[in-house]
Amino acid sequence: MSSLQSFFAFIPLQQPDPVNTQLVFSAAACLTVVGVTFWAYRPKSKSGLPLPPSPPTWRLRGHVLPPRKPFLTIAEWIDEYGPLITIRSKLERIIIIGRYRAAVEIMENQGKFLADRPPMIAAGEMFSGGMSIAFIPFVDRLRRMRRALHSHLQPKAAEAYQPLQMSHAKNIVLGVLDNPHNFRHHVVTYAASIILKVTYGKNTPTSAADPEVIERLQMMGKVTEIQRPGAYLVESIPWLKYLPWYGRELRLLFERRKTVYLGQLNRVREHMQSDVDIGPSFMKHMLENDQSHGLTETEVAFLGGALFGAGLDTTSISICTVLMAASCFPDEQAKVQAELDTVIGRHRAPTFADQGSLPCLQAFISEALRWRPVASAGMAHRTTEDVIWENYCIPAGTTVFGNHWSISRDPDVYPEPYAFKPQRWIDDKGSLRDDLKFFAYGFGRRVCPGQHVANRSVFITTLLILWAYKLTLDPTKPLEDTGFMSGTMPNVLPCTFEFEKRIPETELRSMMQYYPEVA
Repeated sequence: MSSLQSFFAFIPLQQPDPVNTQLVFSAAACLTVVGVTFWAYRPKSKSGLPLPPSPPTWRLRGHVLPPRKPFLTIAEWIDEYGPLITIRSKLERIIIIGRYRAAVEIMENQGKFLADRPPMIAAGEMFSGGMSIAFIPFVDRLRRMRRALHSHLQPKAAEAYQPLQMSHAKNIVLGVLDNPHNFRHHVVTYAASIILKVTYGKNTPTSAADPEVIERLQMMGKVTEIQRPGAYLVESIPWLKYLPWYGRELRLLFERRKTVYLGQLNRVREHMQSDVDIGPSFMKHMLENDQSHGLTETEVAFLGGALFGAGLDTTSISICTVLMAASCFPDEQAKVQAELDTVIGRHRAPTFADQGSLPCLQAFISEALRWRPVASAGMAHRTTEDVIWENYCIPAGTTVFGNHWSISRDPDVYPEPYAFKPQRWIDDKGSLRDDLKFFAYGFGRRVCPGQHVANRSVFITTLLILWAYKLTLDPTKPLEDTGFMSGTMPNVLPCTFEFEKRIPETELRSMMQYYPEVA
């Protein structure tokens, strides 16, 4: 007697029904096939060590996360089952890292084994044509692209953009004076102006209302939509991508992006061939050194598009998150402003030169980005070799997430993790701690290469705004303090800021008039 027949032998049957019996055996056979398939295709390790523990689920499709605030469910599982957990999505095992030490020892110290990305057919292949640096597997194209970015965005190179960032940060201060109710417009305009200049050398005035900026924001929103689990069947049935009628809208969007990106690259080339000097930019650098990086023209164009798209959203969201924290925690805002009054006063405008004397401000920024991480779930990584951590093994070929929300709630590293405590970033001598960090820009070899430019943007805008204004929340408007954690800039801010001038308007306008101006 087979094991399947043995199982059914224990089910009491009054009178065999041939039709029902056949249906039962057919269903059991299907389940057996599913089980065998799952067993055959699951990642396996040679070590014999187990996978991290898994929350129980009886669903055939695996663990189900709620559509709103899934990070809270993940956090509950991490609290119950430990720093690493295994969840299942259909036939795929996914490892989620939710504690600081595990993230450092796995994602950072063994980062060379987690630099790959899992297959992302809809977003990575069909929508991006294999050209998006965010989705490219760890292959030679990725290495060439990252080398090119690092050559232009390393800390010393990023420092050269500080006058530009100061020049546009003052426009936010003036924009609030003129129209305090349109803060989203001011911040997106700032971020777009900076990243367009850095990427393409664009000197003409930029606004959040520009069609180019609107299209980029829409594209970033589309990326998020495409990556939503279950959005495209091709992720489960890869051969669908070979059908000419399937995913036609994704292919059309890819062609549209290609046309836009190549057009922007060609405009830079035209300026270089004319008498117009637009100054340094990433695209100009790539065209001047086109042989040294080994990239095709299309790869260069998409690299510029990725730099602009990622910089626009990340910078805007980070600035708004820090200022939302200032509004939500007025006592902590007051401490920062007391430091600003002591170090700077109210009779001159602050600059990057003041950065080393403002540990409270820098601690406040770090705490705000820990309190509400910009990308709560993190980006998907994929192991290329077995990764051993303590008594667990993450087999080669496994998808791994460093969950920013849960890592930022590690009580061993961030005591009272749900409290907003900027002082946790300052040592006994009143200086910024050098032994504590948060992985706001990702992990290991996939960390965001634009982080040095982004950090400077967040610092100078926060500095100028908190020096010029006291921020509060409009009590008549709703507050959703996790509203900036989706990874894309929302169309409507999840809170409404009110600005009280700390400096008389005439004096403030006068100081901004003489603040650095860079074309």
